Amino acid sequence: MSMSSAMSAGVSGLAANSTRLATISDNIANSGTYGYKRMETDFNSFVLNQHRVAGMYSAGGVTATTQRVIEDDGALSTTTHPLDIAISGRGMLPVTSAVDLDNGFTDLPFMMTRTGSFRPDAEGVLKTGSGLVLMGWPAQADGTIPLMSRDTMTGLTPVRISANQTAGDPTTEVSLGVNLPASKTLATASGDPLALKVEYFGNLGTSEALNITFIPDTSDPTGMSNTWVMEVRDSASDPAANLVGSYRIVFDDSQAHGGSIASVTTLSGGAYDPVSGAIGLTVGGGAMDLVVGTPGGTTGLRQLAANFSPTNITKNGSPVGNLTTVEVDADGFLKASYDTGFVKTLYQIPLVDVPNPNGLMSVDSQAFTISPTSGSFFLWNAGDGPTGSLQGYALEESTTDVAEELTHLILTQRAYSSNAKIIQTVDEMLQETTNIKR
Repeated sequence: MSMSSAMSAGVSGLAANSTRLATISDNIANSGTYGYKRMETDFNSFVLNQHRVAGMYSAGGVTATTQRVIEDDGALSTTTHPLDIAISGRGMLPVTSAVDLDNGFTDLPFMMTRTGSFRPDAEGVLKTGSGLVLMGWPAQADGTIPLMSRDTMTGLTPVRISANQTAGDPTTEVSLGVNLPASKTLATASGDPLALKVEYFGNLGTSEALNITFIPDTSDPTGMSNTWVMEVRDSASDPAANLVGSYRIVFDDSQAHGGSIASVTTLSGGAYDPVSGAIGLTVGGGAMDLVVGTPGGTTGLRQLAANFSPTNITKNGSPVGNLTTVEVDADGFLKASYDTGFVKTLYQIPLVDVPNPNGLMSVDSQAFTISPTSGSFFLWNAGDGPTGSLQGYALEESTTDVAEELTHLILTQRAYSSNAKIIQTVDEMLQETTNIKR
């Protein structure tokens, strides 16, 4: 009968509004939780088959469905720690469970989160206080990231940072910006060689030196020969044979290219590349490029009527340094800075994206896992494809709007009271029915 259906509808209204109250409570409770995504409750009417007999109507009631709105981004809040990481735009950080990692499991669960305060534990693993471990692709010795699979978590490893870490950066390239005095190649000149010492850093961070000697050719009786022999010796090589290269360098004296290199002839040692202007040397620690300049170029070795002046000598590499800070840049590269000024790439943190973020399954600590409705994940470089950039010194705030939730709370309270009133009214009407005297 219609009266019974009215009571059932009232009961369904109580249940639906109780569900909405639960989501409102969850949202307000997590209004200060970084990375929290608010819950929404939608009401849908439930309609019974209507036979339309004698004007009778049966109330169907209401059903409630809930959904976490994961695709909404919260505001970014600045912090004072470089390993507070958030995302500006779409995407999520790959994380795993600290419990599984600590228990020695090799098959770690794949999860993701929008933000986190990551700190190294006693073993250097970056994790949040709630037990989420940051995952990334480890860099090779030269700081590059190898080619990795993008649709599986193969290659992702827990990010580990040693607080007492030291590192050195071997020198692999030295560029010479030196002027050789043209008058030294006159037949009347003394022919004394010019010496230059250039420090570089070995594979173990040791301080080594290239001892370079420029010997002028004074054999041309008609004027300046514009020719020099450059000998390169290495302090890290065998002292009995530390000459690692000898080269004849002829300089241009034309109006168009006066003072520039005209040609470089290899007498011994590695070959000269006229395209890059580099000489390939083999020093005690391995291969090194000595950049002297290209033919006709305006940089590198020059010969002009001026004093001997090594004014622009540059090199890469650094001595052994102590770790000072670790930061993540906008492209997702986790870089360590040392007190020697050396900056080394340790990891790349990719960003995870799925076709339907709202379809992800929520787990504890503002983390999410893949579900059938979310679709498969893909690992993007930060800033590529649909993903945004990574932000250090930042955390994403909760997407809860407290004022909106309080408004919903008032409406829910009124709706719940009204449904309770319906049940009370039906109860009173049924009581009246049972009191009818025959």
